Amino acid sequence: MEPLISQYQKAAFFDVDDTLYDHLIPFREALQQVLGTGEDFPYASAYHRMRYYSDKLSAEAGGTPTQGSELKEMRTRRFLLSLAEFDVRLTGSQAEEIQSAYLNRQFQIILFDGVRPLMTELIGRGWIVGLITNGPPEHQMKKIRALGLSDLIPPERIFISGAVGITKPDRKLFDHVANKLKLIPAACYYIGDSWRNDVVGAVDAGWNVLWFNHRGAEPESAHKPHFLVKSYADIAQVLLATETQE
Repeated sequence: MEPLISQYQKAAFFDVDDTLYDHLIPFREALQQVLGTGEDFPYASAYHRMRYYSDKLSAEAGGTPTQGSELKEMRTRRFLLSLAEFDVRLTGSQAEEIQSAYLNRQFQIILFDGVRPLMTELIGRGWIVGLITNGPPEHQMKKIRALGLSDLIPPERIFISGAVGITKPDRKLFDHVANKLKLIPAACYYIGDSWRNDVVGAVDAGWNVLWFNHRGAEPESAHKPHFLVKSYADIAQVLLATETQE
């Protein structure tokens, strides 16, 4: 007889951007600085489209570029394409200026309420807690340090696509994490906001997926996340409830 899943080491891995902190804030502040957009601008909708084009361009490139002209072009094109949908026609230099302002503000960030207490609780209960994120290694590590997570999550539990060489939504990234830490997928939980990157990749890998849909996005495929959550109170309820199901 196969042993119960509860007998295996449990693990919870989190996405970083717009899962650990509010990614909309640096986006809004960058537009306000460069374009002088007012309070009535549809920042949330524009942000959603920027993320869409960021993921789309990354997929077309075969994975998020980690350096050089390809990365620079992708970062500026996502602003050109997304803001054009809101009748904002940018020059190339304006898109570069927005990207620069956006980049700088990504290191002035704070965790969503409930992140640190939940991670601390899970670690105290014996869970493996880590991060899986797309992007250039040093860029993402600067965010992780800015969020003050270095004391909670050791480097060997942080997996960044640019360092691993595999980009979400490729299930091979999740397979790599499970194999590296000797985990079984059915005992792994992944929390992320992006349907394309987080839901698709983790579901394909056989992980338990919590779709952190705090922006009311729509599903983009037939994949089925195991849980729909909209706050860290929801996330804590789901993860901690697994303790009582053993």
